[in-house]
Amino acid sequence: MTIESPADLEALRRIGGIVARVREAMLAAAQPGMTTAELDAIGERLLAETGAQPAPRLVYGFPGATCISVNEEAAHGVPGARVLRAGDVLNVDVSAELGGYFADTGGTRVLPAASARDTRLCHAARTALAEAMKVARAGQPLNRIGAAIEATARRFGFRVIENLASHGVGRALHEEPEQISGYYDPEDTRVLHEGLVITIEPFVSTRSRLVEEAGDGWTLVGARGNRSAQYEHTMVITRDEPIVLTVH
Repeated sequence: MTIESPADLEALRRIGGIVARVREAMLAAAQPGMTTAELDAIGERLLAETGAQPAPRLVYGFPGATCISVNEEAAHGVPGARVLRAGDVLNVDVSAELGGYFADTGGTRVLPAASARDTRLCHAARTALAEAMKVARAGQPLNRIGAAIEATARRFGFRVIENLASHGVGRALHEEPEQISGYYDPEDTRVLHEGLVITIEPFVSTRSRLVEEAGDGWTLVGARGNRSAQYEHTMVITRDEPIVLTVH
């Protein structure tokens, strides 16, 4: 989607603010002994209170209101009976629709007590998002985003999950430009333009470069023992720094 009017921007800010608040509320509420289904119920209730619809369920028939991924699960984790435990690496991904507009966001938290490695992993993923946003400017090659993410992950001694990517968003949950890689792709010649609405969501991992679909048909899982962190914002590209829509 490309912003065409102030009304577009205002509507995206509205749904962006909603998913950001739900993201932060869920991450704050998570604690050992809680199931992922119980955590998802918090997100579902908060979305319902605003009139927003959970996008994964609306668009894909996903069996949950939000995606909750734990430890070896990198993305699209299905909420259920899994019990959260101390030291778990927890990712919450919240996307929703309101009035025909979509926004998508995510964040990662390590439940106490966090190991030094997992704390560093989360810091690396947050830094990768910040570095990618610095190069996300109208007129710049789109592949600079992946280059910034990859360089940051390497600097911290981690890897990028290569088959998970950022994407366009706005009037649909996933739209052009699709497959904004989290690594430098010299063959990607696309250029960012003014008003373009995209996500940037680095997936930084301890071991895995690729994830595979689990038996539930949804959850994407890394190698045994892998841990990953993801932070995601929906934003509007400008000639200057992006307008971040999913701020709390």
